[in-house]
Amino acid sequence: MVKVTKIKGFADLFPPESCKYELMERQARAIFTRYGCQEVRVPLLEKTELFARGIGQQTDIVQKEMYTFLDRKGRSLTLRPEATAGLVRAFIENNLDKQGVCKFFTFGPMFRYERPQKGRMRQFHQIDVEYFGPASPLADGELILMLWDYLQALQLKNIRLELNSLGCKECRPHFISCLRDFLAKLPADRLCPDCNQRKQNNPLRVLDCKLEKCRQVLKDAPKITEHLCLECKKHFEQVIGFLQTGAVELELNPFLVRGLDYYQRTTFEVIAQNGKIGAQSAIAGGGRYDGLVKMLGGPDVPGLGFAVGMERVSLLLDLEENNKLDFYLAILSPLAFAQGLVIAQKLRAKGFKGEVSFEAKSLKSQLRIANKKRVKTCLILGEDEIAESAVQVKNMDTGVQQKVGFEDLEQALGIQV
Repeated sequence: MVKVTKIKGFADLFPPESCKYELMERQARAIFTRYGCQEVRVPLLEKTELFARGIGQQTDIVQKEMYTFLDRKGRSLTLRPEATAGLVRAFIENNLDKQGVCKFFTFGPMFRYERPQKGRMRQFHQIDVEYFGPASPLADGELILMLWDYLQALQLKNIRLELNSLGCKECRPHFISCLRDFLAKLPADRLCPDCNQRKQNNPLRVLDCKLEKCRQVLKDAPKITEHLCLECKKHFEQVIGFLQTGAVELELNPFLVRGLDYYQRTTFEVIAQNGKIGAQSAIAGGGRYDGLVKMLGGPDVPGLGFAVGMERVSLLLDLEENNKLDFYLAILSPLAFAQGLVIAQKLRAKGFKGEVSFEAKSLKSQLRIANKKRVKTCLILGEDEIAESAVQVKNMDTGVQQKVGFEDLEQALGIQV
């Protein structure tokens, strides 16, 4: 019989790795709700048209990376490669524009068919936040401050915020024209094959290339911030001012365009600087996408948002050992199981985390199990202990063992843990 294995680029998550994801989700709920955001759930599967229109036909995501297939009725469906388009669809379909400003967050798996590497999987997970309705630059500032608060709550170190403006439909065409002229003068061997194709179809994507060869050439490319219209320039300056008031250190990056077509005006990324996540240094990013809601068939409602890459953030997390069990209850006699379950339930009701042995094995073997589980305290219960209404409490770090009465067990365990 051939062993069944997981799909390449998909991962099984067990503790302690899965504990990091639980922490990220828990902190997301705690921080985002303080800003008035509400948690929502949207489908993993959408009509392909949604992503083709929303993300952009010329993006690598749509052209190369989507998991797309026909269902039994011949309809083209796609596993979501990102969350924004699906949330926009849900916002439109449920007529939520009538509720005024809406702030939503969600998290879950996304899917892209790309080469798996450190911090990048084919099934990956994102935390996503979207604002619908506000056009004010103060909303951009608040969104970024909320992201920064979240990353600080996770105690991430050595990260920086990069910020740019992509202009609007009025001023960006002129910049794209200047950029296209610049790229047209470059010999083909100065750019990678992908960028040679992008410079014709979508020159902004050239600025997003991660290859050092292309990045060196682009140092002399025109900068979009030098082509902003008056309104976009004013908007960008107000965002910067708001963030500086909020004491967020930022770095202006005129070549930051991100990989999606729907962004305009504010765009940003948070970069990890300690090298722990390999070549993929961006752990979060987002921006403003005014016009996307209308493009997908809804009202002309402004929008902005960000996504956090959970796989990449998990590589930066150093969890304290607060997810370990507080106790392991070793049972030395079958007659002790009933009393052991009563003791364990009372401790769990007080907030302690612990397991009870399912078999009355030798004490040596059960202590070995407790060590494997890295439990600090092992509780030992046999017929002699039951007769004395007591439990042996063994500190697995020091080896010190003492007999504690049932009524004093909670206090003793509290001291141990």
